Amino acid sequence: MPPAAPTLRTLAKELGLSRTTVSDALRGSSRVDPRTAERVRRAAEAAGYRRNPLAGALMSELRRSRGSEFRGVLAAVDFHEAHRPEGAAAYHGKLAQGLAERAAELGFKLERFTAGTEGLSVPRLGSILQSRGIGAVALLPSWVPPDLSALDWGHFTGVYTDYLIERPRLHAVCSDQYRSLLGALRLLHARGYRRPGLYLQRRQDERLQFRWSAAFRAFQESLPKADRTRPLIVETYAQPAFTSWFCREQPDVVLSHHAPAVGWMEAAGAHLPKTHGFACLNLDMADRPCGGLDLQPRLLGARAAELLIAQLQRNETGIPAWPSTTMISARWTEGPTLRPPAG
Repeated sequence: MPPAAPTLRTLAKELGLSRTTVSDALRGSSRVDPRTAERVRRAAEAAGYRRNPLAGALMSELRRSRGSEFRGVLAAVDFHEAHRPEGAAAYHGKLAQGLAERAAELGFKLERFTAGTEGLSVPRLGSILQSRGIGAVALLPSWVPPDLSALDWGHFTGVYTDYLIERPRLHAVCSDQYRSLLGALRLLHARGYRRPGLYLQRRQDERLQFRWSAAFRAFQESLPKADRTRPLIVETYAQPAFTSWFCREQPDVVLSHHAPAVGWMEAAGAHLPKTHGFACLNLDMADRPCGGLDLQPRLLGARAAELLIAQLQRNETGIPAWPSTTMISARWTEGPTLRPPAG
């Protein structure tokens, strides 16, 4: 008969400590003396003990409970960034809302934190999370490559809610920009637009490994050469450069994150939606009513919450050996800057 699996109770008895002390030591609580914590970790490793914050069959019960029973806390970490694009706050707010709503349905509470130059340092963030017993971290999108490598990931499981993170490499949940833009271009072509033009801020494309421009150029290959336009990719949005490009390339529909370009098109002689169209690539960043892509941040947040809780269930902490990426396509939304569908 195989020996019984080690438990907190048997470890505590063997070490002459309370069950609470052993539990706190294994989850990295700062309340435990570091020497005691190290002794507990060595004993647990020798005994083959693995801390499991959620029982294997718990998820079905969590769904039935609909949040009526408290299970724990997830952290949503945003970054203070002075040069983040205008409108990003609304997108981040909806991401956090989706995280909170789905977490609550599964019995968890969400707490928000801010890291960066005017927020918490990464070591301070880690200390606070450990002291509060928070072991699951959702990182909100960062305009520049985020660096959370100083966090002691041995105590945490994490998910990044954007396309790419390298320091450290974590699982990610993000929008499928490539597929979404291809779908939008096909829809616009079917609606009669023949010369689509792409207007991007360079950083908006680089941070996604050029997925926006790659999708646009791939679609251009399907068009007659006379209908192809050169994309305008700039460091910063500015009307003079846009107007020069708009008059030279003569697109009949512009796709961009920058909704003020609608006014620039009209100043150059366009009459939307009669003669030209504009499709916003992220409607949460638009400063006026537009047609275009809803990247569904609440749904992305909900998927991130599900992934985090599943990782807790499987006791998966640390940096994953093979990070995965879950992509969700954007939803097309009609608006006054585009001709309505026929019929």
